[in-house]
Formats: sequence, structure tokens, C-alpha cells
Amino acid sequence: MSANSSSDAVAMRPPLPKSDVSSGVGFAGLLGLFVWILFCRTFPLIAEVIGLEGQYGVLSGPYAALTAMLFTAGPMAIWSLLVDRVHLRPSTGLDWSLKRSVNDVMPVSTVKILGLWVTWLVIAGLYCLCRWYWDGSYLFAMEVLGFAIVPMVVLCVPYIIWLDRFMTEPKDSTWHFGAMLLGRGDWDGEAIKKHWRAWIIKGFFGAFMISILPPGFAFIVEATPSAIIENPVEIGMLLITLLFLIDVQIGTVGYLFTLRPLDAHIRSGNPFLGGWLAAMLCYPPFVWGIIGNSNQILSYEGSTAGWGHWMAGNPTLLWVWAAWLVFLTAIYAWATIAFGIRFSNLTYRGVLTNGPYRFTRHPAYLSKNLFWWCSVLPFFVMNGSVVDGVRNVFFLALVNAIYYWRARTEEQHLLAEDPKYREYYDWMEQHGLITAPLSRLKRRLMPRSRKPQPVTDSESETGQEPAE
Repeated sequence: MSANSSSDAVAMRPPLPKSDVSSGVGFAGLLGLFVWILFCRTFPLIAEVIGLEGQYGVLSGPYAALTAMLFTAGPMAIWSLLVDRVHLRPSTGLDWSLKRSVNDVMPVSTVKILGLWVTWLVIAGLYCLCRWYWDGSYLFAMEVLGFAIVPMVVLCVPYIIWLDRFMTEPKDSTWHFGAMLLGRGDWDGEAIKKHWRAWIIKGFFGAFMISILPPGFAFIVEATPSAIIENPVEIGMLLITLLFLIDVQIGTVGYLFTLRPLDAHIRSGNPFLGGWLAAMLCYPPFVWGIIGNSNQILSYEGSTAGWGHWMAGNPTLLWVWAAWLVFLTAIYAWATIAFGIRFSNLTYRGVLTNGPYRFTRHPAYLSKNLFWWCSVLPFFVMNGSVVDGVRNVFFLALVNAIYYWRARTEEQHLLAEDPKYREYYDWMEQHGLITAPLSRLKRRLMPRSRKPQPVTDSESETGQEPAE
């Protein structure tokens, strides 16, 4: 193809659908996070300058990690409101010209408040019943949520009343759950399912994300890069930990700040049983018994030593490999940053088409799975056993298959929800830098393959999915 014909093809390419989340949101949160990390690292100097008495160390405790979430969420919310003006979008379900009186909305609001309070009570009961929430890192999450519940119960009352004054459809899924509790006859079962999908996602993943905040934050705040700058393995792990910290901080904000005025509310949870199963297999407590590094069912690290061991003695290769692993992790973190304040699993909260999502529909899954292959090197085993090497490769391939299954169920959910995602899906099939060639290869290998198709509500509840 000539240069002119190539440029003509690019010129004829249809534009990528506009993303519902601007690039600035996530990077505003990233800036806020870096400011807080810098403050925590330099706190001993700050304490000295302002004349605080006593000896002070860096702020690396769990509540400093929790505070980082506010420094991340605040700039993202400000950017969303002042720059992107998301509160004016029709997708919020808000019309600021309505201005109903408090008396007008109270009959609806009280039902919603009841529904929300009972929802939190049920989730608290589940936390109490499930033993893993009272051990290890989850203890911090339970402490935080236990402290937060009282202000949540109190503050949700004026928030719901205020919001109902401007909602175009105030009888949302929470109202339907409250109406069912009151024995009213006008509640809708599908709306109640929608309500519980959203809150199960928030309850399950919210506690998990809070529980993993402190370790990575402490590692970064306490690190001394100057002491390891000449060690490619250690400097690589420091940067990788920093990138995972970014992912966790922004991801936690996404789960907890599902606010309608920020257009960050959960519009729907994934209705497909297969989607839930694929996602849950990747997280504790399920992951502890299935995927791991010892004797779990899908263990792919048996007798492995990792990249640092096998490349020891070759500094050039160590630096190159460290840079490659940092790059893969940076793609993974960038994929979360691109979500801004809307990150969460198993949900539809708008369509994302910018950042790494302009190259592939699943940059996080792709980079994460490549990272595992390149960091673990499962085919190299310390005991020299060919069987162990084959086992590791086989089970890591199965883990990859789980993530592929997960990606397909997510596509199925979004294709059913939003015409813009269908447009984005088709654009990526034809023009995505990574997706398009992979799609062409897949069509050659599996000529009958096609994109996931939406299914009916009855099919989704039984986990049925369209034939591939």
C-alpha cells in the first residue's frame, strides 16, 4: 500500500465514539495522590519547620493510606464538576430546574431511606457471618466501615431528600426495595434485582479494596529509592508497587463514590451469572482456594523463582526486563486512571473509549496476564521437573482463559446496555491497534465466531449465554 493510500484510509476512518469520562479526571486524582504521598514522606521535615515538639516519622500508617483516598477523590470530583460539568448531563437522571419542595418528595424519600438502611443492615449481617472479614487485612476494612456507618446513616437522609428534589425518576431501584419492605403493591422485582446487584458489588469489592490499601502505601512512603537505585530488581519492584498503589487508590474511590451528581452512579450491575462467576474467581476469598502460589487448584508458581533469579548475573537483561514489567504495570494502572471516579467491576457506569481503551477493549486484563507470564516465567522451575513446568504453564493458561471469559461477559453486559458501546465495539474490531489484528486472527481461526449478543432477563438469571 502506498503512503497516499494509507493516509487516505486513515482519513476515511470513522471517529472513535467520545468517552463518557475525560482524561483529565483520573490524572487530577493522580496529582492529588502524589501530593499526599509527598506530604507523608516529608512529614518529619514539615513537623520540624512548623515547630512541632517531639520526634515524628513518615506518615505510613493505615489511616494515612485511607486519607490518601480523599486526596484522590477530591480533585477528581472538582474536575468532574467544574471542567467536565458532569452534573448537567442527562445520564445523571437529574434536572436541576425541577426544584420540588421537601414536602413533595418526602413520601418517596422516606421509602428510599428505609430501603437503604435495610440494605446496609443486611450487608453488615453478611460481614458478620463471613469469617474471612474478621482476619488479617480485612480487620482494617471492618474497623473503617464500622466507624463510617453512623455518619452514613445520618447523612444519607438529607442527601436523598435533596437529590429527590431534582431526580427525573425518583422512584429508583432503592425505592422499589423499600416499597417491597413496606408491603406496597407497586414495586418491581427487576428493579429490586438491579438494586441488590449494585450493592453486592459495592459491599464485596469495597471491603476488599479498603483492606489492601495500607501495605502498598506504607511500602511507598517508607521506601528509600537512593539505596536501591543500582539494583534493577528492587527498583523495578518499587515502581511496580507504586503503580499498583495508584490502581488500588483510584479503584477504591470508584467503588465508594458512586454519586449521581458526579454521573458516577451504578447504572446497572452485570446480570449474567457467568460474569459474576468469572469475576469472583479472581478475588478473595475464592482466589485463596483456586489461584495461588502453593497448593491451590490453579497454582502456576510451583517451584518457580521468578525473573530476578533466572536473569541474575546479566545486568543489561535485568534492566530491560524490569523496564518491560514496569511498562506492563503502567498500562494496567493507566487503565484504572482512565476510569477516573467510575472504576468498579461488574458494573455499567458509562462508556470508556480513551486512554489505553483506544487500543484494546481490555488493556488491564491484557497487561496483567502478560505480566504474570513475564514475571513468574512459569516454564522455568528450580527442581528441573518437566512435569512441574508443564503444570505451571497449563494452569496459568487456564487463568488467562478465566480472564478471557470475564472480558466476554463484560462485553455482553455493555452491549446490552448502551448503543455507544456497540459503536465502540465495532470501531475497535475494525480499527483498534491491538484489537483489530487479534479479531482478524480470531475470525480466521474460528470463522463462526461473532460478538457477544444481548440475552433476555430470564436467560441472564439462569446464566445462559449465546452460543459462540
